[in-house]
Amino acid sequence: SHPVAGMKIYVKLHHNSPVLICMDLNRANTETVDPTYLWIGPKEKTLTENSRISITETGKLMVRDFLEPLSGLYTCTLSYKTVKAETQEETTVKRRYEFMIFAYREPDYSYQMAVRFTTKSCVGKYNDLLFRVLRKILDNLISDLLCHVVEPSYKCHFVKLPERSLIHELFIAFRVDPFAPGWKSACNDSVDCEDITNHNILKARDRIEEFFRSQAYTFYHRLNNTVPAMHFVDHSFQVVRMDSCQPGFGKDEGLHSNCASCCVVCSPGTFSPDVDVTCQTCASAHVYGAKSCP
Repeated sequence: SHPVAGMKIYVKLHHNSPVLICMDLNRANTETVDPTYLWIGPKEKTLTENSRISITETGKLMVRDFLEPLSGLYTCTLSYKTVKAETQEETTVKRRYEFMIFAYREPDYSYQMAVRFTTKSCVGKYNDLLFRVLRKILDNLISDLLCHVVEPSYKCHFVKLPERSLIHELFIAFRVDPFAPGWKSACNDSVDCEDITNHNILKARDRIEEFFRSQAYTFYHRLNNTVPAMHFVDHSFQVVRMDSCQPGFGKDEGLHSNCASCCVVCSPGTFSPDVDVTCQTCASAHVYGAKSCP
């Protein structure tokens, strides 16, 4: 199943493109006399065989180690002859096929998490202590994955539950991402670093979920039934995945519906300076993957 002309094609950064065929299906299934193929790439450049571009004698194109500036319009002109059997009269026919190719990367995952603990009071130093200890425990739990807790915060509220008196609860929120100091060492020069960091953050999420599950378990299975003053509120753990895209890439479900969850290279006329998932408009950005608005 080769890509068909007119299709948008998405190639993962540093990977090889699929093989593009300079024909349509009808043409491919009939004989073609004296075919010649002319491939033209982005910026109207005639493509010839080199270390990055492979063109076979039957006009099949493949681009190796795909990068942002290789994105754009690829057109192939197929010329062939029709020969009238009775007169041997030749006519040259030309057909043009277009392909739009975009570089993309996987988004970088992080997880926004929230959890609650009961506390005796909203004043006093114990709340701060619990908050700091919890952060340390979680950081230690995931440090071998080169993941860490970022932007932790807490607020103390008093909560009225049905049929119960007021209780005090700490509402704790934090984000976990796979970019702890030294995180690049996890990639060992792999071109698909986000595959590795995303794999690590999924593991980190599972460990933290397991940690809070075991907190609830420990609390509900105490022998002498004494309730500690500060304990995890069962079922209060919440987690949401947040995606971010590297600078020069963004998500656009309208433009790239076939690759809606991908971070696709920003098209000319747009740019992305940060890890936000949207490419912003910029009339003077004339390249694919612009990271600034010149």
